[in-house]
Amino acid sequence: MLPTAYIETSVISYLTALPSRDVVIAAYQQVTREWWRTARNRFELVASELVLQEAAAGDSAAARARLAELEAVTLLEATDDAAKLTRRFLDLGAVPSKAAEDAAHIAIAVTNGADYLVTWNFRHIANAVLRSRIEHVCRQARYEPPVICTPNELMELDHADATS
Repeated sequence: MLPTAYIETSVISYLTALPSRDVVIAAYQQVTREWWRTARNRFELVASELVLQEAAAGDSAAARARLAELEAVTLLEATDDAAKLTRRFLDLGAVPSKAAEDAAHIAIAVTNGADYLVTWNFRHIANAVLRSRIEHVCRQARYEPPVICTPNELMELDHADATS
């Protein structure tokens, strides 16, 4: 059985966006495209209705491209348990109250037992300061948190294979 990787909206956005002139963002886009090419062979890719809603927003052509990539991804349920965990993240300050959607992404991944939460959102998800708070709240609620990481961090096996 493959490990599950919850794909947060930023990953799909970087995957399908026009190449950026910002060198850092352009690098993230390239890494995302490389990771996406092999991810289906190594992970069960999952997302949620929230990812679909966010991906559908904005420019219609860009939204179509994002939604097309998500067609092959299994959707997880946003259960009552996920809603409760979202509220805990916000109430306990693990995620800022202005980032309720980000807390919901984390909670959906957690309550569905995802192994990884893959994101480029460094502000409220893949944030070293918040990560320990998020993990603490998960464990208090008797959940094992997923590994929160970027596509780059999940490419390590590819790089190791290429150099051996």
